[in-house]
Amino acid sequence: QVQLVESGGGLVQPGGSLRLSCAASGIIFSLYTMGWYRQAPGKERELVATITSGGSTNYADSLKGRFTISRDNAKNTIYLQMNGLKSEDTAVYYCNAKAEVGYGMNYWGKGTLVTVSS
Repeated sequence: QVQLVESGGGLVQPGGSLRLSCAASGIIFSLYTMGWYRQAPGKERELVATITSGGSTNYADSLKGRFTISRDNAKNTIYLQMNGLKSEDTAVYYCNAKAEVGYGMNYWGKGTLVTVSS
């Protein structure tokens, strides 16, 4: 059974930092592009960042320079370092795993809430 378990969300003041983690199980982690997406209240889910099995990264243009995605293949875990947080970063952040081979299986975590507020 595939599981993607996010952690690290919470309440942070504007300008602060948070580090999200996503631990994956039930997949061959090294064969998947991993990513973070977010959904703010009343808005559609949007891309935050992705990282391929080879370590190539892709970011939403508006987040470049503030957010950093990374992966640890030995721990089957990805991370999202978020700096300079703004109120508009408030959202539920979801972990995603998409297979790079085969039928492109796609999995989602349940999400972790990030609230940026003073």
